[in-house]
Amino acid sequence: MANLRAPEKADIPDTLASGLWDTAHALADAARDAILPHFRALGLDAENKDATGFDPVTVADRAAELAMREVLARRRPQDGILGEEFGTTAGDSGLTWVLDPIDGTRSFLSGAPTWGVLIALSDATGPRLGIVDQPYTGERFSGGLGRASYTGPLGERPLGTRSTAMLNEAILFTTFPEIGTPEDRVAFERVKTRTRLTRYGTDCYAYALLAAGHIDLVIEAGLYPYDVGGPIAVIEAAGGIVTNWEGGPAHGGGRVLAAANAGLHAQALALLRR
Repeated sequence: MANLRAPEKADIPDTLASGLWDTAHALADAARDAILPHFRALGLDAENKDATGFDPVTVADRAAELAMREVLARRRPQDGILGEEFGTTAGDSGLTWVLDPIDGTRSFLSGAPTWGVLIALSDATGPRLGIVDQPYTGERFSGGLGRASYTGPLGERPLGTRSTAMLNEAILFTTFPEIGTPEDRVAFERVKTRTRLTRYGTDCYAYALLAAGHIDLVIEAGLYPYDVGGPIAVIEAAGGIVTNWEGGPAHGGGRVLAAANAGLHAQALALLRR
């Protein structure tokens, strides 16, 4: 089966790219300020958005998205917005900011620092730049438009994915052990049994670890566009590959395979497709 390829990405002038990056970091800063007073706060509670399961949302989720929307209203009112908590706002620039104010609200609610703020700027071809930000640890992973960088307690350094050649040497992450449907779980297990190590429950932080060169694969299912836009841009800028389980573009969500390099991606994709 041939891979489904996205349209060629249009050039974005350096002068515009610089301003877009300034806006992206302003969004991440605003979200940090809105979220941190609530993390590990005594008495923090959540509403459940899922009538048949548990999909929590907290006051911090909503406050962070509102803060980011306020930044965009001042700086980029011509752009569209797709946010997890407040839906879609139309724009006329051809650019859309894709916002997940807290990816990993279950972790946030539990006090575990594996959640993050996800920001992407997308056009018709998909994400052009992205940020995975972990406010509590002070780590920010940024990628796209010629940049791929980490800032945090370890200072500032470039991002770069690993060169692991074979699945039996690879480290695999996913958020939920049950991963999607029963059929999805069977496919995931085909990859898992070939890898060196599998870990669970790290939400968006797994994608950041992949971009930073610490792990090799992330395989997930049941995702939404705001779950993957930022990670796709960061990982691709760091040298990795992100597709759906058919090898096509993944920015629409669904079943996602992120890999450190093309060879590892091909091996995992073949097992998922079987």
